[in-house]
Amino acid sequence: MAKVYVDGNEIEIGDKERLNGIQAAERIGIDIPRYCWHPGLTVVASCRMCLVESGTRNAETGEIQMMPKLVPACQTPAKDGTVFVTNSQKVHEARARVEEDLLLRHPVDCPICDKAGECYLQDYHFDHGQKERRADIRPFTSRRRDVGPAVTLFVDRCVMCSRCVRFTREIAGTSELMIVNRGSHEEIDTVPGFPLNNKMSGNVVDLCPVGALGDKDFLYSQRVWFMKKHPGVCTGCSTGCSMWTEENQDHVYRLKPRENPHVNHWWLCDEGRYGFHFVHSDARRIGLRRREATGVYAEIDWSILPGEMQSRLSTAGRLAGVLSPHLTVEEAYLFAKYLRGFDPEAVLALGPVPMAEEDERFKNGFTIRAEKCPNRRGVEAVVRHFTGACPTFYELLPRIEQGEFGGVWVTGGYKEPAYDVDVFDQEIADRFDNVKLLIVQDIFASPLWNRADYQLAGGTFAERDGSYVNFADRLQGAKWAVRPPAGAWAEGPLYWRLLNQPGLFNARKVLSDVAAEIIYFAAAADEVPATGVDLKINQLAMT
Repeated sequence: MAKVYVDGNEIEIGDKERLNGIQAAERIGIDIPRYCWHPGLTVVASCRMCLVESGTRNAETGEIQMMPKLVPACQTPAKDGTVFVTNSQKVHEARARVEEDLLLRHPVDCPICDKAGECYLQDYHFDHGQKERRADIRPFTSRRRDVGPAVTLFVDRCVMCSRCVRFTREIAGTSELMIVNRGSHEEIDTVPGFPLNNKMSGNVVDLCPVGALGDKDFLYSQRVWFMKKHPGVCTGCSTGCSMWTEENQDHVYRLKPRENPHVNHWWLCDEGRYGFHFVHSDARRIGLRRREATGVYAEIDWSILPGEMQSRLSTAGRLAGVLSPHLTVEEAYLFAKYLRGFDPEAVLALGPVPMAEEDERFKNGFTIRAEKCPNRRGVEAVVRHFTGACPTFYELLPRIEQGEFGGVWVTGGYKEPAYDVDVFDQEIADRFDNVKLLIVQDIFASPLWNRADYQLAGGTFAERDGSYVNFADRLQGAKWAVRPPAGAWAEGPLYWRLLNQPGLFNARKVLSDVAAEIIYFAAAADEVPATGVDLKINQLAMT
């Protein structure tokens, strides 16, 4: 193994690892400042903020020979015997000069900048900048131009790191952004006639180390220091990107990618990034309603639901349950367990899986899946465990239409409409005419919802605690970020209560039970790491 020395600390690097000075320093918790370098992009070494002293150490004699000039850590490979010094006076002075140069041309408009609070330029100025300003503050104009439907450019704030340009060329593969002019007149701009309009465009806002690129959807809506972020999983498609849900006072303001080398690396598509506004839609269903004998719906209290379900499901006859692919693994397990408590032969089926025409694949391999749900594989595994098979909703429909079931419980959680298709349309609803007891649990109304005997307002992805299994059999955990609106119940806590479990809903306990019972989930018996666990080893258990 190669041995690298950073500020006198010895670091061992694997034979197949290819690290630079920044990455080697991170191994021991040293953060080398940088603007242009990003682990997912090519190296340009243009900002010079990561300058360090470097040299080599003779393995036999221990003698260290340093290079006379500072070198960019991002461009210097960490090889056997390489020495890095990141905290010398020479390095401190170089960083201070870089900071000072950037601030000579940068508008000091932090009070109105969305990046304030998470801006590299701010942080590095306090950590590495000059103690006093040596030049007069110059008047500035905040030139602003649209570069695409989702992103706006504040030209004067740009530090020319070129991260955004490299992203469109190397990751998205669309190359809409470029650098125009030369010298101190350089600017970021779009190729004439080609605005920044790809489905990965929001990532350039995350990549921008300062406030030059603004997210139109988030612009001026919230200060970042007021928001709390919660680890989550994107439910827009079966890729299951790791993400952060950022909220303040139970209102979601933005979604950002969470680094996961096994799933999405550092990226999140615009479909997932901006697909959260339905969480706060005025059209969301609220409360619990029961159809009376007159056909009119009456609002009832959630506290009487366990008793009513006990009475109605016990006498309904044969039961069937439709498990939405938007349920978490824990919710699907509790729901199946609850329904089978009334009818040990209850038929369980996988709910409708919304589909686009085809997968969308980008240059670096990032893929937006055609399957527009987060947990088909997880729900399938749960259903197979309880029934030995996993029929689909559409395979179950003829049996429902023939009146085989006295009671049917349908779970939803689909956006409105679900990928331009109402999954529970009037044609579907008409096929439930022979069902004596129909329970529909969803977040938006539909013809099937309007046919139900009980209407249960459910939760969205931002209100769920639990786990999802993506297309590649990787299980990831998500934490609830906001509470459901008053009158709605997230599925997990509701099923927990219906099963008379003590205390509050505990997703971790349920997943432990699932892992103990279902071989497919065995790898999740212990605490699931932030990047998830691979369930492929037990994939055959699903069939």
